[in-house]
Amino acid sequence: QVQLVESGGGLVQPGGSLRLSCAASGRIFSVYAMHWYRQGSGKQRELVASITSGGRLNYADSVKGRFTISRDNASSTVYLQMNSLKPDDKAVYYCNAVGEIIPSHRFEDWGQGTQVTVSS
Repeated sequence: QVQLVESGGGLVQPGGSLRLSCAASGRIFSVYAMHWYRQGSGKQRELVASITSGGRLNYADSVKGRFTISRDNASSTVYLQMNSLKPDDKAVYYCNAVGEIIPSHRFEDWGQGTQVTVSS
């Protein structure tokens, strides 16, 4: 009932930048928080950044100072600005949203993932 559509991945050289977007649509009453996760080849999925409806931010230590998460509450869209990209940032990036479809009916959904490759 809730769809998350990601965009913005691609190939970039080390030191470059990319901006990921994730738009939530469907039956949504409210969104508590939106997150970006990533999963590298042979690695576990890890939380990269989070933003709550109140604007509280959280980042993985590995991306602090380089990545910025932001959100447009009106359109339920979350962005991840990634600067100073490193080869270790190569992964499939997933958007995650948690909220309510109607009051007291919680949802949690994932996007399909978008590939980010950092290579010279």
